[in-house]
Amino acid sequence: MFQPLPEKISYPDLEENILDFWETSGVFKMSLEQREQQNAPWFNFYEGPPTANGAPGIHHVMARTLKDLVCRYKTMRGFYVRRQAGWDTHGLPVEIATSKNLNLVTRKDIIEYGIDRYNKACRDLVYHHINMEGGWRTLTRRMGYWVDMDSAYITCTNNYIESVWWSLKQFFDKGLIYKGFKVIPQSPTIETPLSSHELSLGYKEVKDPNVYLKLKVTSSNVTEAVGAEILVWTTTPWTLFGNVALAVRPDLTYVIAKVTTTANDVTATATYIIAETRLSILGEGAEVIHRCTGADIVGSEYEQIFNDVAIDREAYPNALRVLGGDFVTADDGTGVVHLAPAFGQDDFEMSKKYNLPMPIHVTPNGHFKEYISGFAGRAICQSSTCGYRRSPSNRSQRCSFLCL
Repeated sequence: MFQPLPEKISYPDLEENILDFWETSGVFKMSLEQREQQNAPWFNFYEGPPTANGAPGIHHVMARTLKDLVCRYKTMRGFYVRRQAGWDTHGLPVEIATSKNLNLVTRKDIIEYGIDRYNKACRDLVYHHINMEGGWRTLTRRMGYWVDMDSAYITCTNNYIESVWWSLKQFFDKGLIYKGFKVIPQSPTIETPLSSHELSLGYKEVKDPNVYLKLKVTSSNVTEAVGAEILVWTTTPWTLFGNVALAVRPDLTYVIAKVTTTANDVTATATYIIAETRLSILGEGAEVIHRCTGADIVGSEYEQIFNDVAIDREAYPNALRVLGGDFVTADDGTGVVHLAPAFGQDDFEMSKKYNLPMPIHVTPNGHFKEYISGFAGRAICQSSTCGYRRSPSNRSQRCSFLCL
């Protein structure tokens, strides 16, 4: 018979007693052996390993509870469910935590500290979080999660790393690996690309500087467009040095409008090209002198914004032209997008479609290269809210260029 419950129940003690019973009786192991002896069908479970860059939190409890629930359910339905734990012990989250502990800010700091010493510090950090009291092993046991931690795969071990290289070789032997370009986020402080998960670690909404540009059209199939200035809007002014083309939406209506202004008794008239739905930007006095579609002005040529980057027009005949792009909208801006293929996915796709050059005028640590006159060596991030700009040791605020 069951023992009667005392009047005052300590639920933590009750849970500990159950955990002790499971461990001493080997219930989890027995549940696996029983299904194995029955030659039960397999239900494959692959643990998406948590990153051991810090102590676990309540959100990990929620996720692991759901994993445990599914595995227990499938076991009760007669399946053999092999459950092997895993620990993610490499990557940017671990490096950020290690760098913070060692007070290292940039890639140069890490190199001066020593790669071997740094790698050991990263390894010590993750094993500490796995095995410490209140760490990952403790949490996993305490919440009653049935998973094999004794044979867990650990991503920093040679066995795991060798298996990854083996997999890559299989792809290589089948001709599935090639060398090319890809537009991805970049951390200027540690000079490394970022995954989407790593990107979310430093995400913060900030006010970006934005600028309107007036670019003179030098030739066009639309007579009225020649000599007019096509208006371009961007929230990333630092990419303008890498501009190689403009994009308009072919089925969108554009206008050529004349604007007259008077300042200090001097009257001036200018003619602009802009999406009709964005005409209000020019003010109430704008006079529309011609309407056309984006397709009409495709092929128009314009003056290069900055000549710091040389563009070979013979090798790239579509450079410094207006091109058609379905991704262009007129919800904001001017309905005209500036293209810098090295710094935007849509831009990059356009460069492949139209054979555009791809100048990269920014160093891996987020500074303008030496041939950018007036800005050589300066950080491309000039936001007043950027914590890295104000103080490299201040990580409380991060800009849109990922000062991690």
